Amino acid sequence: MKKVVLAYSGGLDTSFCCIYLTQDLGYEVHSVIVNTGGFSEEELKGVEERAYKMGVTSHHVVDETENFYNTCVRFLIYGNVLKNNTYPLSVSAERVSQATAIANYAKEIGAEFVAHGSTGAGNDQVRFDMIFNILVPEVKIITPIRDLKLSREEEIEYLKKHGVDMNFEKAKYSINKGIWGTSVGGKETLTSNLGLP
Repeated sequence: MKKVVLAYSGGLDTSFCCIYLTQDLGYEVHSVIVNTGGFSEEELKGVEERAYKMGVTSHHVVDETENFYNTCVRFLIYGNVLKNNTYPLSVSAERVSQATAIANYAKEIGAEFVAHGSTGAGNDQVRFDMIFNILVPEVKIITPIRDLKLSREEEIEYLKKHGVDMNFEKAKYSINKGIWGTSVGGKETLTSNLGLP
């Protein structure tokens, strides 16, 4: 079986990736969650349990909180760097640390592939792909959500068909937590006319 390291959060997109990569493509999936300060020990255990329920071969936690702070967050604080002069570069800054940790783990276990659940809509895909292409250029990148052009509703239906039980109401939103902030995205955040729930 071909070995793939999946950047895993336990949310909708990466849950879809687990099932798709293991059951549809037949890969040996090694999920990795990179904690940049947004997860408690209890949450990390829950994410690990979900990963194994989704069929991964192994699950690994990388704690990048201190490194993320020392190499990035403190400089953003020193410079008072805010996007649109309004809010911290929380998720975008985290992605570089997360992608670097994923690439290093892929090297460590000799994976042929790395995968992530980024859609084609935002900049996360670029951040992950760029870091992977620089640090592990010999490893192929798999991006199921982007390649299949899936909506969150389609992902939910797919997971239901595969017997996955999760909070699908919450799964309509993408929540990213870290030491430098929390962001929430969903269908309303992709428009200019819908209010937030």
